[in-house]
Amino acid sequence: MSAGLVDGSGDEGRPRLDTSAPHAARVWNYFLGGKDHFPADRELGDQIKQAYPGIVDLARQSRSFLGRAVRYLAGEVGVRQFLDIGTGLPTAANTHEVAQRVAPESRIVYVDNDPLVLVHAHALLTSAPPGMTAYIEADVRDPGTILEAAAKTLDLAEPVGLMLLGVMGQVLDDEEAYGLVRYLMNALPSGSHLVFEDGTKVVAPEAADEAERIRAEAGDPYRLRTPEQIARFFDGLTLLEPGVVSVSRWRPEPSQFGEAPEVDAMCGVGRKP
Repeated sequence: MSAGLVDGSGDEGRPRLDTSAPHAARVWNYFLGGKDHFPADRELGDQIKQAYPGIVDLARQSRSFLGRAVRYLAGEVGVRQFLDIGTGLPTAANTHEVAQRVAPESRIVYVDNDPLVLVHAHALLTSAPPGMTAYIEADVRDPGTILEAAAKTLDLAEPVGLMLLGVMGQVLDDEEAYGLVRYLMNALPSGSHLVFEDGTKVVAPEAADEAERIRAEAGDPYRLRTPEQIARFFDGLTLLEPGVVSVSRWRPEPSQFGEAPEVDAMCGVGRKP
């Protein structure tokens, strides 16, 4: 499928929703406390939560990491462009909302291959001048198409924040996954940053294994990688402190409740020299 750049101006091309079967994006939306889910999604979500009670905290900690990383890049680093691949369904504190709160002129391109996300794309396209927000329907396995379409909104000669959060586990083959990230980063200029997060099974391995099995049986297999395997995605980049850590431990903000527990999602931020 060729990529399509959506600007929120119409409803053409929007697919019909199938609410009779669970859908991964809607299940994740359920975990995040969103409203875009149906009984089948909640049923599968509840099965996963029963097997892996920590999954809701993992989802929310991952979302918090997104906010901290984008605020860092837009604020301290001065990045004004973001390419968010595998964005999923919109909830609160989306990439463009966080970035444009810091720098209203920020430009954000969202990418997802899920027709359901296209239905909701208008909710991602609420940017007001001087910033810009766009949505591309494309697959992470087609990075050339993504970059070609993104160049209509972003200046790829200037630094970009590449966001790959909870998506590369859908690419089951390790070498293919590493190659895709290298391809994307090689196309971006010096000063660009990779913001990466994905699932592991080191904190609660038995529960994560069971959740992985349930997800595979539901027709949505997802590859959980070790922290060492996740660190390989940063090869050739300058990995920022504190390195590859649980999403709850990447530059956490002060809290009256103390330090958040580790969860089975590892993350990092790397700068292209």
